[in-house]
Amino acid sequence: MKAFLVFSLLLGATSVLAQVKKTYTEEEFVKKVNEEVKKKVDVIKNKSVSDLTKEILDKEEKVRLRELELQKREDSLKVSENDLGKKYSEFEARQKAFLGCVKRNDEESKGRVGQLVELISNMKPEKASDVLSIQDPDVAVQILQNIDTKKASKIFNFMDKEISAKLQKQYLLMKK
Repeated sequence: MKAFLVFSLLLGATSVLAQVKKTYTEEEFVKKVNEEVKKKVDVIKNKSVSDLTKEILDKEEKVRLRELELQKREDSLKVSENDLGKKYSEFEARQKAFLGCVKRNDEESKGRVGQLVELISNMKPEKASDVLSIQDPDVAVQILQNIDTKKASKIFNFMDKEISAKLQKQYLLMKK
């Protein structure tokens, strides 16, 4: 430690001397270096060992507090990351359940429309036109879409002209 201190003081002294544009003999140079080293050592001696120790302890305490703060942040980030992971898993589970319900609802709706198609297909065109005329237009179009084309045209012929035109327009729009 002392050697390092002396070496650093020598370097500091030489840098100070380098700034001065004086030319020294070797003896003068050594003398000047020794004077500069002595000045630096005196400055260090003037600071008591207890002051230096106190400075070191203060710096160590600051480092320790900073490390604790960083550790708390890291722990907090881990907790937040775990919470986020759990929420993401819960969200995925809810999404799968929701999509499952939507899919099941679509399948059930298609099944009900299929049953209505079968029912309407077995009716006479006059009776089928009466039933479809009062049915929800979207459902009526879905049913007509799945019925044989000849049967659908006969049903359209027996319907009221306004209702028939409305359903045919919707039917054409669904086909596109």
